[in-house]
Amino acid sequence: MSLEWIGDAATARGVTERRFDVGRADRTIPGVLWEPADRTPETPLVLLGHGGSGHKRQEYLLAVARQLVRHHGCAAAAIDGPVHGDRRADGPGDGTAEMVEFSRLWRDDPAMTDAMVADWRGTLDALQAPEVLGTGPVGWWGLSMGTILGLPVVAAEPRILVAVLGLMGLTGPSKDRLRADAAAVTCPLLFLVQWDDELFARARAFDLFTEFASTDKRLHAHPGGHVQVPAEEFRGSVAFLAKYLRVGDTARPHASSASG
Repeated sequence: MSLEWIGDAATARGVTERRFDVGRADRTIPGVLWEPADRTPETPLVLLGHGGSGHKRQEYLLAVARQLVRHHGCAAAAIDGPVHGDRRADGPGDGTAEMVEFSRLWRDDPAMTDAMVADWRGTLDALQAPEVLGTGPVGWWGLSMGTILGLPVVAAEPRILVAVLGLMGLTGPSKDRLRADAAAVTCPLLFLVQWDDELFARARAFDLFTEFASTDKRLHAHPGGHVQVPAEEFRGSVAFLAKYLRVGDTARPHASSASG
């Protein structure tokens, strides 16, 4: 497993962002790391799974990453999903082609999920090297496609101590896999549901929530469609992760909870 930094680090308002590639076998995994200037080997790391048609730096992921760093002293990392972002020869697009191609892969390639689990675990190995971050506690945050591909990561990876998942249910080509993996998840869990979700019906989301083996789990539901998760829920989910990663409130004086 190899990690290569791409370009120069950029720091703004206490958040240092660094682009990287991880090499795994014949695959290149493009990612981004956000970290506080005062990180230590014990600094927690939150892995961020983006949604379908998005990429590792889509706007809401940037907001979540910056909140984790500025307000809770965590590091955060995201990688591009299959046929998304810098995994495409032409780079990130408007999301239309990515959504169509991902839907086809989800239907036709049963190996896709295992490949992404291996990509995430390899990325975590690379980031936890002593010369990079060290082996602090780890959490997961991922909605929609970040749950389709992230729930199997949480189930497979014992280093993940807490997770935020949601905007997904027991449906689609990998619903049996999701059911089995949910039964293997025992860490504290926050699961988000949009009551009027036009992509994944709330009844199927409730079915998935039921399957999680975690004894410490809670479901938050809000009115609105798939992409209408309220800003307060993003902030609340970040605070949930920080609480279970045992991080104190280290907010910088210039940080704004509204803007991330």
